[in-house]
Amino acid sequence: MKDFFNITEVLGQDKAKTMLRRAVGGGRLAHAYLFRGPAGVGKKTLARAFGNYLNCLAPTPAEDACGLCPSCRKLRGNNHPDRLVIAPDGVAIKIGQIRELKRSLSFPPFEAKLRTVLLCDVHTMRREAANSLLKLLEEPPPGNLLILTGDGASEILPTITSRCQQVPFTTLPLAQVTGTLTAEGLAPETAATLAALADGSLGRARSLVASPLLELRRQILTTLLELRPGQPQAAEAVLALADSAIDCGDSLNELLGLLHLCFRDIYLIHREQSQRVVNLDLREALARGKDRWPLPELSRRLPLFEKAGRQLARNCNRALVCEVLFFGLL
Repeated sequence: MKDFFNITEVLGQDKAKTMLRRAVGGGRLAHAYLFRGPAGVGKKTLARAFGNYLNCLAPTPAEDACGLCPSCRKLRGNNHPDRLVIAPDGVAIKIGQIRELKRSLSFPPFEAKLRTVLLCDVHTMRREAANSLLKLLEEPPPGNLLILTGDGASEILPTITSRCQQVPFTTLPLAQVTGTLTAEGLAPETAATLAALADGSLGRARSLVASPLLELRRQILTTLLELRPGQPQAAEAVLALADSAIDCGDSLNELLGLLHLCFRDIYLIHREQSQRVVNLDLREALARGKDRWPLPELSRRLPLFEKAGRQLARNCNRALVCEVLFFGLL
């Protein structure tokens, strides 16, 4: 993976790029920006690319960093003294990190005209940390630009959002995600499946490539296709599937979501809406599923996923939730 991007290399997000370039060209650069939108669509990448451009000593005519000047070389090597990155420590940005940031910003930039500060995933910020950040957002020391990134589906304190210029980010076109994944070496069918499962999030698609969830989804579906209620081996097989599922740990909800999409795809095939199927790499298994579960039976099974999700949200026993779900799907 590259670690130095230009603005033109960031996939999609043309509206965000236009907003930022107009701000620079018109001399209307805000003191703080909030890049907000779905996870994995390029918020952090564009934040870094924008910082590269602002600190480049010889910007290109295309309004991008040259990549060759001393500043760009330091940025490429992640050792530029005037770019600071604050990321969650564990699951959240903590107040100690914000206090340390304030101390750092009490000094002028070392060599750049503008120090860029990237605060990643501010939706994870604890309230005391967020409150500590407010004064800095109101009156940042001269020579500093703060870029915050946050998940559009998560809550961010209104006092933070009101102090930043918001830059909206959207999901990427599926064809664009598919093309990128194919260029990275994935088979076109697998790339198309990942793009659809990730709902236009290139970051999530890449994380699925690196995780065991896709293969486990396949194994669970194909095993359920072979089993029937009352078979002597069914109970043992279902318990083994439940063990495999809970071994996913924090990814269990995501796994069940992928399985839910498989059963949704079978429902769509019943309804002659195959063009909406997302698990393109499981076409054969989905076709078998159409024969295995007639439409009335399938309609009774689909709500089981929502029930399992509610039980997990209430911290019910994870193994028991999975066992009940898989027995119900037989």
